[in-house]
Amino acid sequence: MKTTLLALFLSVTLLACKEQKNEKVMHPRDLKLGESFNEFPKVKGEGLAFVKIDSGRKLGDTYAIKFKDTLIAVQDDPKPLADKFFLMRFLNTQKTAVLAQVADSSNLVSPFYIISLKDGKTDAIKLERASNGRDDKKVTIGLQEISLSTVLVNNDFVVTLINGMVYPLKRQNDAERIQGRFLLNSGDRSTLVFATSNSLYQVNYKTGETFNLPVTPGKLNAATFTKDIMQNYSWEKSAKGSMFLKEYDSNKIVDLSDFK
Repeated sequence: MKTTLLALFLSVTLLACKEQKNEKVMHPRDLKLGESFNEFPKVKGEGLAFVKIDSGRKLGDTYAIKFKDTLIAVQDDPKPLADKFFLMRFLNTQKTAVLAQVADSSNLVSPFYIISLKDGKTDAIKLERASNGRDDKKVTIGLQEISLSTVLVNNDFVVTLINGMVYPLKRQNDAERIQGRFLLNSGDRSTLVFATSNSLYQVNYKTGETFNLPVTPGKLNAATFTKDIMQNYSWEKSAKGSMFLKEYDSNKIVDLSDFK
């Protein structure tokens, strides 16, 4: 009888050990200005990985983030522990940094984090800036792809997915994220144009230059906007080389490829 009980105890113990997961809980820090996430791993091919854990979500598959045999979780008090993510994007070809949104009940307004490797150690960075804008609920819509290699996060950050750079956008008002919908960017993809209630707010994410172009609300109609812009506005370079939309100069030839 004792032998049977001992065997049963050992079986349960071994099963528990097999099911136990190696998990590292990380407390995220703020982004540093000009910070790069293009680290090369100490060991070739040793990067971060995704592990699918659920494919039933309406917004897409859910994943865990893994480094070697350890799952990464983020604890950003007072928020709940985050160990499930979606909308994953690697920030470089070495796979040493990943942009991920927490998979929770908040859906598209769930927090975004960057999990990265540096000198063989994992790090967590939160992409979050306080905002008290009146239209925050309308403009805080998560991740938007603005080119094949560039994404916009909550109207507040531009992330480039090849060289691992993150750029906080210069706000129109420091206390609130840009209160408008993203419409288009310049031909060099560096200037983003947002339609606010009464203007086209433009910001070059590389230089930090901005230009606010007052526009009557009627011209911001989504159905006719592109046509109106091509007929009435043209891209012009600033002294620093940033492209901004300005009222059309009838003496200047407009390059329509700039709007593609």
